[in-house]
Amino acid sequence: MSQRTKIKALLEGGKTDIDVTVKGWVRTFRNNQFIALNDGSTNSNLQIVVDFENTDPTLLKRITTGAAISATGKLVASLGKGQSVEVKATEIEILGDSDPEKYPLQPKKHSLEFLREIAHLRFRTNTFGAVFRVRNTLSYAIHQFFQERGFIYLHTPIITASDAEGAGETFHVTNFDIANPPKTETGEIDYKQDFFGRSTNLTVSGQLEGELGAMALSDIYTFGPTFRAENSNTTRHLAEFWMIEPEMAFYDLKDNADLAEALLKYVISYALDKNKEDIEFLSQRLQEEEKQKPQNERSEMTLLEKLQFCLNNDFERLTYTEAIDILKESTPNKKKKFQYLVEGWGTDLQSEHERYLVEKHFKKPVILTDYPKEIKSFYMRQNDDGKTVAAMDILFPGIGEIVGGSQREERLDKLEQRMDEIGIPKEELWWYLDTRRFGGCQHAGFGLGFERLVLFVTGMGNIRDVIPFPRFPKNAEF
Repeated sequence: MSQRTKIKALLEGGKTDIDVTVKGWVRTFRNNQFIALNDGSTNSNLQIVVDFENTDPTLLKRITTGAAISATGKLVASLGKGQSVEVKATEIEILGDSDPEKYPLQPKKHSLEFLREIAHLRFRTNTFGAVFRVRNTLSYAIHQFFQERGFIYLHTPIITASDAEGAGETFHVTNFDIANPPKTETGEIDYKQDFFGRSTNLTVSGQLEGELGAMALSDIYTFGPTFRAENSNTTRHLAEFWMIEPEMAFYDLKDNADLAEALLKYVISYALDKNKEDIEFLSQRLQEEEKQKPQNERSEMTLLEKLQFCLNNDFERLTYTEAIDILKESTPNKKKKFQYLVEGWGTDLQSEHERYLVEKHFKKPVILTDYPKEIKSFYMRQNDDGKTVAAMDILFPGIGEIVGGSQREERLDKLEQRMDEIGIPKEELWWYLDTRRFGGCQHAGFGLGFERLVLFVTGMGNIRDVIPFPRFPKNAEF
């Protein structure tokens, strides 16, 4: 290991008059004397003071924005404004040059659109440094939450023959020469000759396989990439994203909702504790951004207030039917302010409706349950009324739905009947139905889109800015 100390450790360590070596990238170099050095461990730079009178001028010329350097010297209390400590350098080594004429990240404000085009370098900015440190913390907290509760981390397949959602918007996986695939006698593509001997795709969800694990291990969770071939160019959709999907045997809908609420509060609290500086920076950034918007589009809460809002309130629980009644009678619906008017029972709720319930009506996060079966997936447990299923969505301020889940249908006859109604071939999912044939039991689970969570905790406005290398229509760069 190199005798190098991270900048975060030096800034938080409270020590001075010690010899240190730091390595990082130059943010700025002023007056041939003051280097602002950053190594990604924190948004704060460490000032390196160069004895320029006794330093080779050719070396000084190579200390440019973006250059990687090593600096050795004494850590001392700083007399200048803006930092508590600085390093009086006795030795500077250039580890990697950066041509200032060509380096695209100059010390000025860059638009997020521009930074998306240079996603391979955007980690070096304060905004993305903060975002990806928070993403890292949330990822760690999710594992810690489930591990503390005795859950088994299950890796479900990325290549699968099933489409769990029944949405049909999948990326196909094949080993064929796509210009000339083998055909059957009837002229269809002969997938029996393909690598897996059948048609396969990238997974849209690990849920169905997760249920198989829960039927033996009791409590499992998946945390992995999922893929949707939706031709969607919105700020909320990606073609490749990460999902957290726990499945729990012997859970009912209430147990499921309790676990999801506990998870969200745990990870938000953990991030606020571990990444306080980053979240404060992102909150400040968001406030500056909000000032550019018209008054009626500005958020009523700062980022920190929004996060505390979710921690300090018990989530309001109500049925879909109760929510429809509230929305139908709401002022924006009566005055036709909603883009999608709520006509009555059976309406598929939009983000604007979800946000109204959270931000205006209840002023707390909301858990909606018992949706019409027609707008939900085949595997959800049918309620006794014959019209609704034991589903739940958790709605958050500014974002709408953040979690979707349900109690799963454990009764074989009811599940098969529903599959027949929707037209899902039972022979394709024989293995899934086996868990109902052999020792089936009440069970439940939910899905939490990881990028949605990171979007919420960082206050960023576009989902492409919370995943390192976003994948969306016409874009697979880097």
